[in-house]
Amino acid sequence: MISTKLIIWLRRPTNECAITAIRKCPQTKSALGFLQSATKLNILIQLLTGEIPELSSFRDVSLEKSLLPYLAVTRAVRLGDLKLFNEVLKKYDTSLKKDNNYNLVLRLRQNVIKTGIRTISLCYKRISLKDICIKLHLDSELSAEYIVGKAIKDGVIEATINHKEGYMQSKEISDVYQTKAPQDEFDRRIKFCMSLHNDSVKAMRYPESTNRADLKADMEAREREQELLSYLQDDEFF
Repeated sequence: MISTKLIIWLRRPTNECAITAIRKCPQTKSALGFLQSATKLNILIQLLTGEIPELSSFRDVSLEKSLLPYLAVTRAVRLGDLKLFNEVLKKYDTSLKKDNNYNLVLRLRQNVIKTGIRTISLCYKRISLKDICIKLHLDSELSAEYIVGKAIKDGVIEATINHKEGYMQSKEISDVYQTKAPQDEFDRRIKFCMSLHNDSVKAMRYPESTNRADLKADMEAREREQELLSYLQDDEFF
């Protein structure tokens, strides 16, 4: 059984704790449950922060079966398909609730919608709110207008809404290298590497000897042994 304190520790708003837990987890069968829980949380944290987990995360033989619901959720988020996301929730409802991750997965609904809107803005220079409503499987054009407006305000897409004629006009895509995105990504990777380096250095440190008397006695014994060898090698001794 995994302790409640450990689960709370892993649910901190950063994936550093989950990554560290996965990296330091013992490679034994008794720790398999812990590894599964940590991996599931790491996947959800990445999705909630707007990242898509690597496919290799789901290919571990010991984790593949338990991660099937999370692979389906990841696929729905990546495609931005709200209909598929709802189907996944319905299909894996029991498994997600058993893992106590159902509420976290529910929060991914907004990410699915944002991904869908971003995809639409890249594919269409101009599209009506009615078509957006159909593509994202929303209830009404009013919901589509509200969601698109929020996405524009949050910086998810660069577009404008013509409320009178009811359409979204996408702006021209700017060069990403003229923004701070590459710098922020580079900074994130540097921090991760530095944290990994610091953990490695700490793991290599050994505690100082508490028995100084024994150490001193060993050194004196070695000195006497060297003196004896020197004396035996002396020509005058023979």
